[in-house]
Amino acid sequence: MLKEGYTLMHEHVAIDLSGVKKDLDCRLDCFDETVREFRQLYEYGVRNILEVTNMGMGRDIEYIKRVEEATGIQLLVSTGFYKEPFLPDMVRESTVEELAGLAVKEVREGIEGTDIRASAIGEFGTSKNEMKPMEEKVFEAMSLAACRTGAPVTTHTTLGTLGAEQADYLIAHGVKPEKIVIGHMDLSQDTEKILEILEKGVNVGFDTIGKLNYCPDTFRVKALREIAERGRLSQVVLSMDITRKSHLKAFGGIGYGYLFESFLPLLRGNGFSEEEIDMLLIHNPKRILEQRGEREA
Repeated sequence: MLKEGYTLMHEHVAIDLSGVKKDLDCRLDCFDETVREFRQLYEYGVRNILEVTNMGMGRDIEYIKRVEEATGIQLLVSTGFYKEPFLPDMVRESTVEELAGLAVKEVREGIEGTDIRASAIGEFGTSKNEMKPMEEKVFEAMSLAACRTGAPVTTHTTLGTLGAEQADYLIAHGVKPEKIVIGHMDLSQDTEKILEILEKGVNVGFDTIGKLNYCPDTFRVKALREIAERGRLSQVVLSMDITRKSHLKAFGGIGYGYLFESFLPLLRGNGFSEEEIDMLLIHNPKRILEQRGEREA
């Protein structure tokens, strides 16, 4: 159950991709700095964050719990496996059924011996313009887990590529469209492509807000206005996808608060109403995360 307030739908509180990337900046483990920023988020009205770090990405449940206790923001955790080249050995060594079973267990029973259960399956993804064999294996396993638990799924597209293919794959494997979030679609910088995906009934993430080196926020604002005019704003969620130390304000970055300090004023200045902003940050996340129809399999 979500707390009343804003929900960010694609964030990382603790993540470590430094081994593969050979860059210690990709190890996000700055407790004091994170707590400081999250307390400011609380003042902005944020009450829930979907934390999408999973197995092989440096997920740290105890760390996340400490941040939650120190800030009052509910941190919803996730299960699953990311993408190449970050997949742990168990993806290659296990069967699809075994991988699905592990995700189901983390949703129903708890993660790593705790009673903290996964609220979502993700982020799992594809490479740029390609779904590699082990990525497809993960997609198949996570589709099974989603069908068995009713948990929502959230994906990673590399620079917004293969979003339609991801949606088609998940739907073909039985996942309900309304429980799917196709991530990072703002990075496609292609509004028509995004609208075509929305017509499938899935949700999309504009979840790299502020990453201007990839995509200007002016595109995001214009695309959101076109999506609203097509009656599809109820299928969009927002977030920032903070993943590096250098993203934090203490180290010169824009910080977790950028969405509220810079992007929402940009939306308001371009005619977006408070009702539309609430749809993006309150009502859409609530629909995706709280409505669940489970079945045994």
